[in-house]
Amino acid sequence: MLGVTLAIQALVSMGVLVVPAMGPAVALALGVSPTLVGAYIGIVYLGAMVASLVSAPLVLRYGALRTSQGALVACACGLALPAAWPTLPGAVVGALLTGFGYGPITPASSHLLARTTPAHRASFVFSLKQTGVPLGGVMAGAIVPLLALAAGPRPALLAVAAACLACAVAAQPLRNQLDADRDPSQPLRMGSLAGGLHLVASQPTLARLAAMSFVFSIVQLSLSTYLVTFLSTALGYTLLAAGAALSAAQAGGVVGRVLWGFVADRWLGAYRMLAVLALAMAMCAAATAALQAGVPQALTLALLVAFGASAIGWNGVYLAEVARRAPPGMAAVATAGTLAVTFFGVVLGPVLFGALSGAMGSYRAGFLALVVPTLACGWVLLRVSRRPDGG
Repeated sequence: MLGVTLAIQALVSMGVLVVPAMGPAVALALGVSPTLVGAYIGIVYLGAMVASLVSAPLVLRYGALRTSQGALVACACGLALPAAWPTLPGAVVGALLTGFGYGPITPASSHLLARTTPAHRASFVFSLKQTGVPLGGVMAGAIVPLLALAAGPRPALLAVAAACLACAVAAQPLRNQLDADRDPSQPLRMGSLAGGLHLVASQPTLARLAAMSFVFSIVQLSLSTYLVTFLSTALGYTLLAAGAALSAAQAGGVVGRVLWGFVADRWLGAYRMLAVLALAMAMCAAATAALQAGVPQALTLALLVAFGASAIGWNGVYLAEVARRAPPGMAAVATAGTLAVTFFGVVLGPVLFGALSGAMGSYRAGFLALVVPTLACGWVLLRVSRRPDGG
C-alpha cells in the first residue's frame, strides 16, 4: 500500500514541476517572462484546491485507488495539452487539468494509510509516503532539463504524461484489494464537497494546522517554482546546473520528510517539530536571498539541501497530525479540508513572489519576504506545543 501511494505521489508531483524545471526554456518558447512560471503554478494549485474538496466524497464512493488513477489521467492530460497546443491558453487549461490531478492524491492516500497505521508510527509513515512529493521534484530536476535540451519542451511534457498513464494502468491489479471499503451509495452532493472545510472550521486544532500550512506552502512552492530561474538569471547557472540544484533541494526534502517524522514520533511531537522547521525555513530563505555568483557551488548546494529539508520536509508531520486530530473515520475529509487551505497558499504564494520579484527587479526580494511570516508561524507553534493537550 505504501509503495503504491508513494509511486503515484511521486509521478503526479513530477508532473506539477515539469514546467518550473525548464522554466526559462518554456518562457522562451511561449515568448513570455520567466516570472509567469509562478502564475502557472498558481493555476495548477487553484485546480488542486478545487479537486481536494471534491476528493473526499470521490474516495468514499469510488475508492482511494480509483480516485488516484483518475488523478493520474487528469495530470497526463494537463501535460499533453500544452505540448499539443503550445500557447498561453493551452498552458492555462493544461495547468488546471494538472491541478485537478494533483488535488485528490493526498486525501486518497491519507484514507488508505489512516486505516492501517498505528498512532505511535503515524508521523513516520505519513512522512515516508510524503517523500513522493520531493522525490517527484528530484526526478523533475534531474530528468526534465535533459529532455528539454535534447528534444525540446514539448517531448519532455509528453514523456512525463506517458509515465503518469503507465502508472495508472500498473495500479489496476490492486484496485479490488485497496478499494474494498468503497461505498457506491455515497452521494456526491455539493454539501458533501464542502464538508472538509466545514469540519476544519469547526475544529480549532485543524484550523490552526491549516493556517500554518498556508504559510509553509508559500515557502515550499516559491522555492520549487523559482529556484531554477533564480539561479539561472541571478547567479549565472546553466539550465542543467540549476536543475541539479533543484534536485538537491528536493533530495533534502526526501531525507527531511523521513527524518522529521521519526524525530516527531520519538522526541519532539508534531508541534515542536514544526516550530523548529519554521525557524529553519526562515534562516534558509534569508541566506538564499544573500547568495552571490562568487559563492562556491558546493556551499550553495549545501544551503539548498537544508532549505529543501525544512521547506519541503514538513508535510508528513503536518498530515499525520491532521489525521490524528480528525474525528474517527474522517481522515480523508479532514485532509481534504486542510489541504484546500494549503493549496490556497500555493495559489497565492508563487504569484505574489513573482510579482514582488518583478516589481523589485530581483528574486532576492521574494526570498526575503518569506522570512517574517515563517518566523511568526514558528512562534505560534512553539506556544501551542506547551499546552497540556499539545495542540
